[in-house]
Amino acid sequence: MPDDQAPRSPLQAPAALSPAAHAFTTRLSHAGRAGTRIRGFVNPPLLRGSTMLYPNCGERQAASATRLDQALNYGTMGNPTHHALEDVVAEIEGGTRCQIVSTGLAAVTTPLLAFLKAGDHCLVPDSVYGPTRTFCDGMLVRMGIETTYYRADIDAAGIAALIRPNTTVLYTESPGSHTFEVQDIPALAQAAHARGVKVLMDNTWGIHFFQPFQHGVDVSIQALTKYVGGHSDMLLGSVTTASDEDWECVRTAALVLGQYASPDDCWLALRGARTLGLRLQHQMQSGITVAKWLAGRPEVAQVLHPALPGAPGHELWKRDFTGACSLFGVVFQSEFSTAAACAMIDSLELFGIGASWGGFESLVLPTTGLVVRTAGAWAFDGPVARFHIGLEDTSDLIADLDRGLAVLRAHPG
Repeated sequence: MPDDQAPRSPLQAPAALSPAAHAFTTRLSHAGRAGTRIRGFVNPPLLRGSTMLYPNCGERQAASATRLDQALNYGTMGNPTHHALEDVVAEIEGGTRCQIVSTGLAAVTTPLLAFLKAGDHCLVPDSVYGPTRTFCDGMLVRMGIETTYYRADIDAAGIAALIRPNTTVLYTESPGSHTFEVQDIPALAQAAHARGVKVLMDNTWGIHFFQPFQHGVDVSIQALTKYVGGHSDMLLGSVTTASDEDWECVRTAALVLGQYASPDDCWLALRGARTLGLRLQHQMQSGITVAKWLAGRPEVAQVLHPALPGAPGHELWKRDFTGACSLFGVVFQSEFSTAAACAMIDSLELFGIGASWGGFESLVLPTTGLVVRTAGAWAFDGPVARFHIGLEDTSDLIADLDRGLAVLRAHPG
């Protein structure tokens, strides 16, 4: 195996770029690569494989005796294609170690299973991603782990009051799924750490714009399916940490669970990551442009976009984030029915109706009736939809929405 393809140890930290002051887009262009003075192709190779061979019994026995979190003796342990992507994601989030898993949901469940055991208690925001709630209310309950849902706008004193002697994990997601509540992560993390509680965060919306480890997060979760992939053609998740201890815990859990990501998908994510910085900036500006236009429409009661002045969570967003992704919510006026909102959505030509986001295409998803809240009442009188702004020209998207709002106004009831 050529030197530039040799697998690194799972405990070997990613090679840092020098100098560290390089801009984000520069670091994205160079992270996870062998270097500019290495003979060979620019991109890391796509390596597939299950079986690793050894030259003799002694080396195979030594590999078998290696601690599980350090082992690299079978395909499920990962290969250089996985490692290159892990290095890139660690660079994106400002962490030191990353474990790639098969999906965004696997990136949620793997660290929860890593840090929770029977008899433990977990705190989860009421605005959490729906499948995360399903996992907590289903599998964790069967394992003897209790979850308490808290209001996403809770302060440090409020979260401290909910921490029990058996509370092990404070789970956060900021902004919240569908309703985009921004949490005061530094304050919540400080309260949790004072009681020995690990802080996990779903940082898929923040991506690079929120640096989790600078704000007290221990474990950062992302669905690489979204912006890192960027082309809506693969499924991947990542779990990133800043400490070796946390990473070893996450990696051991991933290996025990048989969590394995397709190297083909990892290679696609590596390709997508090279243009991530440019796409994020473009889609952020496009998202804000469309969100501001919608906020000025009489048919719209509220736009749930943290980057808009006056929107819920804007001050926390301005303090802790350096930018915003292109996903936001829209609350229509209460005079319009859910059926009218769906008629409007059905009339749109440039917005696909679908879940996920972060790709090149614009999407819309009606969310009224699909969102569960148990720690606080649903706060909106009118129908709600979630919009993702892709790479289309904003003038075309706005013209499409303008025609759609005419359908909304014309719909009876």
